Amino acid sequence: MTKLRVGALALLGMCMAGVAHAQGANDAKDFPTRPIRIMGGGVGSTADFLSRFIGQKLNEKWAQPVVVDSRSGAGGTLAADVVAKAAPDGYNLVMGHAGPMVSAVALYKDLPYDPVKDFAPLSRMTTGVVVLVTHPSVPVINTKELIAFIRQKGNFSYSSAGNGTISHLAGELFNGLAGVKVLHVPYKSAGFALTALLSSETQISFLSPVTAHAQLKAGRVKALAVSSKTRFAGTPEIPSAVEAGIPGMDARLWFGLFTTAKTPRAVVMKLNQEITDVLNKPDVKQMLLTQGAEAAPSTPEELGDFVKSELARWTPIIKAAGIKAD
Repeated sequence: MTKLRVGALALLGMCMAGVAHAQGANDAKDFPTRPIRIMGGGVGSTADFLSRFIGQKLNEKWAQPVVVDSRSGAGGTLAADVVAKAAPDGYNLVMGHAGPMVSAVALYKDLPYDPVKDFAPLSRMTTGVVVLVTHPSVPVINTKELIAFIRQKGNFSYSSAGNGTISHLAGELFNGLAGVKVLHVPYKSAGFALTALLSSETQISFLSPVTAHAQLKAGRVKALAVSSKTRFAGTPEIPSAVEAGIPGMDARLWFGLFTTAKTPRAVVMKLNQEITDVLNKPDVKQMLLTQGAEAAPSTPEELGDFVKSELARWTPIIKAAGIKAD
C-alpha cells in the first residue's frame, strides 16, 4: 500500500470521526425529542420512588414525558435486561442497585447481560442503609433480645426485596454474625416484602427506610438497627450495627441511573448534567434525607468505578457464605 493511499485513508478516518462527533453533539443538543422510559422497581420500592421522583423533575426540565415502568422480579434483573438490550440512544434508563448490577453476577449462572459491559453509567442517585425491622408482635426491644428470642423459639423468617438485593444480603450477614438461621423469603419487590411483614407472613425484614418510612413513623414496625457501622443521617434515632451488637453487618444501599452501552458520549453527559443538577439542589437533598436516602450525585466514571468496586467486594462474600437465589 503506498504512502499516499495510507495518508488518504487516515484522513478519511479522521473526517468520519469528526462527522460522528458532530452528529453526537447535535443529537445531544436536541435530546430528548420523544418520551424517555425509566425501568424502576416494583411499586412501593425505593427504586420505584426514586424513578418517579427523578422522572418528574426531568419532565419539568424537558417538557417531554418520562414514563416509569415499574417492572419487578428476579432481584431487578428483569428490568435491567430490558435496558441492556435497548437501542443505544439514551431513551431507556434503569434504576440500578446492588441486585441487578452486583450480586446477580454471582447468583445467576445464566445472567443475560454484563453489568459492566452492557450499560453506560449516568450518575449515582442516592446512598443509604437498610433497617432491621420486626413485626410489633415480636416481644423484643433491641437486636440482642431478638437474637436470643430467635434462638429460643426458632422457626423465624425474613422477607427481602428479592434475591441478591441488599435486603437479602443483609439478612444473610445477620444470620452469619448472629449465629442463627432465619429463613429467607424473597418477594418481587420491597413493597411486597413490607406487606409480608405487616401481615405477619414473616417476622422480620431488612428494608430501606424509604420503603418503610410511613410504617416506621406510624409505629407499625419496630426498627432495631441500621446496616452500617455508624448511625445514618436519614434515621438518626435508629442504632448503628455496632451499637446493636452486630458490627460486621455493613451493607450500604445505593441506587444509580444507567442507560444502554454505546450511547453517544454527548447524550450520556447531557443526562448526567440534568440528573446531577436536580440532586445537587439543597431542597432536594433535604427532602430525600427526610425520606431516608442521601443524595449522592456522581460522574459517569465514578459510578462505573463504584460498580466495579462493589463487584470486587461482594462476589467473594456471596460465594464464601454460600448465598443462593431462593
